[in-house]
Amino acid sequence: MWVVATAGHVDHGKSTLVRALTGMEPDRWAEERRRGMTIDLGFAWTTLPSGGTVAFVDVPGHERFVPNMLAGVGPVPAALVVVAADEGWMPQSAEHLAALDALGVSYGLLVVTRADLADPGPAVARARAEIAASSLGAVEAVAVSGVTGAGLPQLREALDRLAVRLPDPVGDGPVRLWVDRSFTIRGSGTVVTGTLGAGRLRVGDELELAGTGDVVRVRGLQSLGVPRPEVGAVARVAVNLRGTPRDRLARGDALLSPGRFHRTDVLDVRVAGDPATDLPSTLTVHVGSAAVPARVRPLGPDTARLRLARPLPLLVGDRALLRDPGRHHVAGGVTVLDVAPPPLARRGAAAARAAVLAGLDGRPDLAGELRRRRLVRAADLTRMGVPVDVRPVAGDWLVDPEHWRQLGVRLAQEVARHAREHPLEPGAPVEALRQRLGLPDRALVEALVRAPLRLRGGRVTASATDALPEPVARAVGRVRAEYGDRPFRAPEADRLADLGLGPREIGAAVRAGALLRLAENVVLLPDVLDEAVRVLAKLPQPFTLSEARRALDTTRRVAVPLLELLDRRGATRRLPDDARVVVG
Repeated sequence: MWVVATAGHVDHGKSTLVRALTGMEPDRWAEERRRGMTIDLGFAWTTLPSGGTVAFVDVPGHERFVPNMLAGVGPVPAALVVVAADEGWMPQSAEHLAALDALGVSYGLLVVTRADLADPGPAVARARAEIAASSLGAVEAVAVSGVTGAGLPQLREALDRLAVRLPDPVGDGPVRLWVDRSFTIRGSGTVVTGTLGAGRLRVGDELELAGTGDVVRVRGLQSLGVPRPEVGAVARVAVNLRGTPRDRLARGDALLSPGRFHRTDVLDVRVAGDPATDLPSTLTVHVGSAAVPARVRPLGPDTARLRLARPLPLLVGDRALLRDPGRHHVAGGVTVLDVAPPPLARRGAAAARAAVLAGLDGRPDLAGELRRRRLVRAADLTRMGVPVDVRPVAGDWLVDPEHWRQLGVRLAQEVARHAREHPLEPGAPVEALRQRLGLPDRALVEALVRAPLRLRGGRVTASATDALPEPVARAVGRVRAEYGDRPFRAPEADRLADLGLGPREIGAAVRAGALLRLAENVVLLPDVLDEAVRVLAKLPQPFTLSEARRALDTTRRVAVPLLELLDRRGATRRLPDDARVVVG
């Protein structure tokens, strides 16, 4: 299926043309038929000579209903610009063309109607010249009469030729169905309609409401009036939502693939049309079927920041239209450059931001986004419309390569600084390093660790081994010199202090394996355990605590925790009568 919107001045025969092509009545309301003019959006479809189907979104031409017209044109890829032969180019012809140009619609046909009432030549020439200066460029023109049927076969053939030129839809893309109608059917509940521009909808799918983020489920689907289990882009589709009150969504809302779109109320854009510096401070932004008031802050000659009255699900590269409803004036089209821009809090920030935006073209660019953001989650970029094809450095985090290299350098510097300021600690805590580097996740610190740095016990150290600070190493050396021939004698607390081993120094020595802690203020040299087993193995088995203490030439203060440690390690086994045996 292909979807085409009509455009043109009021009473130039758009609805008559659609009626003649399709045999269907696009004007849904009695008031429209009574007044002979389209007020709201109409929909109809027909089969072309090729066998393909084209669906028409018939829009109102009167200037009072331009917002309705924009809601219909916004999501549609092609347009039929309709001009009456007997009236020629008119004000709403110009405004509708300006809207198509602002939205970047680049596929279309010129249809000159009422060719039975006047020579279509002048109208064709004027309209072609006007259209050629827009995004539509050079278009094929067909003169028709909706009354006599003249030219309709040629128009059908031209529509087939237009369909061949339309780009292939993104069948596997995320769904963003802009709602252009919302109503209730007795026995079915809420139904919304829209133009499905990308992706695929299936009965049973879960979708998000753009306005609230609520999850809804698809109860049923119709396309061209026929129930279907699934519908792929591009298509006109009606979606029956299960258990969703009608007042929860309306025109301008959207149904979204869950987790695939970034809802934003602040965005940076490039403006085509009026200079950004000449824009009013408040305009209406039209995108999809939505029309949202926005405050405009010019940044550069053709760039601006828009602050929307409510968030919209926008992507980098989206096209939107700025309109001044008071003056009935299309101020210009915008291309979305950034849907998650940085704040402009500091002096000169706006000028700096304008310089950055000058280099953006609205095409998603992963390398550029990483360079500008330095650190970002892959899922966040995906929701902005930026394809991700690189591996995260940790978890879901993506980092600009140069920024990652600089973080590695800073990590080494911070580890060295921590070692100088805290020489007795076994490295810098990961959490402290995270804060110093300004990183949002501990996993990023851990991923940065490269040799000669090493990660151990939640700390990062630059030492290849658990080296001791020089004062502590000297104190341990004195312990070894003084107690080396009495390995099972433990220095008393005051002697440890005299040797320069306070609680922090002892802790550092124990962590480094230079001392063995048996109990509070009971430390031995680290190689005594194997020697103790050899000594105890020579005793008659089993042996008592007293016999072990005498064989080891030590005190009860040392013997009790030493034997308990040997028990825990399985070198000795304690018997029910408190005697022990050496195991193995």
